[in-house]
Amino acid sequence: MTTTTKIGLVSLGCPKNLVDSEELLGALVDTGQAELVHADGPSDVVVVNTCAFIESAKQESIDAILAQLQRRKRGEVGRVVVAGCLAQRYGAELAAAMPEVDAFIGIQSAGQIGDVVFGRRGVSLPMAGNLVAPITEKYPLIPPSRVRATAPWTAYLKVSEGCDHACTFCSIPSFRGKHRSKPLENIVEEARRLVDNGACELNLIAQDTTAYGMDLYKELALPRLLEQLGAINNLKWVRLLYCYPTMMTDRLIKTMADTENVARYVDVPLQHGSDTMLKRMKRGGSAASYHRLLARLRSAMPDIAVRTTFLVGFPGETDDEFDALTKFVTEARFDRLGVFTYSPEEGTPGFDMTPVVSKKLARERRASLMETQQPLSLQRNRELVGREIDVLMERSGVGRTWRDAPEIDGAAQVRGAESAAPGSWVRAKIVEAQPYDVIAQAM
Repeated sequence: MTTTTKIGLVSLGCPKNLVDSEELLGALVDTGQAELVHADGPSDVVVVNTCAFIESAKQESIDAILAQLQRRKRGEVGRVVVAGCLAQRYGAELAAAMPEVDAFIGIQSAGQIGDVVFGRRGVSLPMAGNLVAPITEKYPLIPPSRVRATAPWTAYLKVSEGCDHACTFCSIPSFRGKHRSKPLENIVEEARRLVDNGACELNLIAQDTTAYGMDLYKELALPRLLEQLGAINNLKWVRLLYCYPTMMTDRLIKTMADTENVARYVDVPLQHGSDTMLKRMKRGGSAASYHRLLARLRSAMPDIAVRTTFLVGFPGETDDEFDALTKFVTEARFDRLGVFTYSPEEGTPGFDMTPVVSKKLARERRASLMETQQPLSLQRNRELVGREIDVLMERSGVGRTWRDAPEIDGAAQVRGAESAAPGSWVRAKIVEAQPYDVIAQAM
């Protein structure tokens, strides 16, 4: 009788990290020696997949590691493995500071997770040391299995790794590396598997989704990928997240408009609306070019929902520059908007920039911008009243429209659909608008 090893996993950070976690679990299951258990329960091994994007994420990751080490002292956990961004970025420092951790495994070494936990011949390794390999020029493919952590009807599909942009506030290229695309045929095969296993919505993600294919095919190949995903039966929505504004070509926009199962939705983080701030951040484009992009998107797809994010409190941001951002938001009329306050990250140009904007002022600017956006979101939702839509149900009486990415956007409350099964589709008519949600009546 084969004895299995009970494995728990704590996944932190963004959807890109969640996919990494699903792949780590898949690689462990592929060994035939793993029994997956809830992270809060007793386990032989717990894997903490960490985030290192900003200071608060790093602290959350460190707290999670320390919590698992405390659980080990109480006998609830056998061994602790730390994976992901924090291990890739600070592997040596962490190994010195936390010698109780059994192993650190970086992003590029994720495919070795089975060897780390079980050993090459099924004999457990001592698991002492640091398996953080340098980032290479190839996409870090690991065995294709994924243990899904999302609801069965929706999945994230990562198309590339790393980033070639040089934004002065961002540390991601330092530990995720340069942009590396996953081969197109691998993505399409993975998409088919996900749909065969019940997914009707795929959310395309990367550090920069629009850069897909430049390294492998010497072209911006996202339109080609969308065309192939458009031919997959039973795939209702393909959603684009993390698109870089200057990479949104006319060809891409036309393909989005012409491909039936591409959701009329796009997430384009713009970061600011002041030209001087955009230059300081080393972002491509300007307020004027962003307005033109919005016009192109809305001309091709009048019902498209545009989500963006902005960063306030970056060093040097003046009152006039923040006012320019507020004016830009008012004129642009985004459907969805998120605002982050700046976090100084060591190793980035922004870390040493001055003058520093106080955290208090940055928080005030964030609150002000969100207050500016709320009536705009309400107005956009009111324009939908009377429209018939398809709603993807997620729990009793509540689902999402094409305008709502999972976990980050609003919802549709559907009267008369309380008994609809999660993952099913309900035809409904929007009867009322709220700032972030809509109320609909099942038809």
